[in-house]
Amino acid sequence: MPKGVLFDLDGTLLDSAPDFIASLDNLLTKYNQPKLDPEIIRSHVSDGSWKLTSLGFNIDTSDQKCAALREELLHEYESNLLKHGGAFDGIKEMLSSLEQDNIPYGIVTNKPLRFAKPILMNETIFKNCKTLVCPDHLSAIKPDPEGILLGCKELGIHPADCIYIGDHKKDLEAGINAGTNIIACYFGYSLKPSDQNKNILGAHHPSELYDLISQI
Repeated sequence: MPKGVLFDLDGTLLDSAPDFIASLDNLLTKYNQPKLDPEIIRSHVSDGSWKLTSLGFNIDTSDQKCAALREELLHEYESNLLKHGGAFDGIKEMLSSLEQDNIPYGIVTNKPLRFAKPILMNETIFKNCKTLVCPDHLSAIKPDPEGILLGCKELGIHPADCIYIGDHKKDLEAGINAGTNIIACYFGYSLKPSDQNKNILGAHHPSELYDLISQI
């Protein structure tokens, strides 16, 4: 068993897609734009707000309008936090199992602190999270290893004794760059088993995570 576990947030612990779908729908309606297929939005949640804005309004991220619309989207999302989404089924039980084994966990996310902190404060299953690392704390985000290394430091463990778990290629790259073990979340928004090295452990459902963690 590892001495600690670090997780990505969106698409790994949290199904935030419903909140993003509602937020983008509201913004598109405001500007009389057609709504996107919810599955298209869902598949790009881990790519961030720039990508969602670009997709929704069919404009390039370099377009000056994109920056203003992105800010509106973020404001809308802030008002929708946990209104439609929440922790994936099975996450509560997995975190409880880690707690019973006295294995601390934390979160390293590319989500800004202004959104991530309220989620942790209001989603009670995250009450035992030992550290939250956001871009606000860093000079470089994933796939740079800085955030994971900081998370390991705050958990008081060596990266080799840690697992980093995420649903995006950048998550796996960051874990490898930091020297941690990694687990892929195929139930999230980005990764597919066919895209990954067969030697990488991957969960198709959150209920599989604890068993995979136990193998390392």
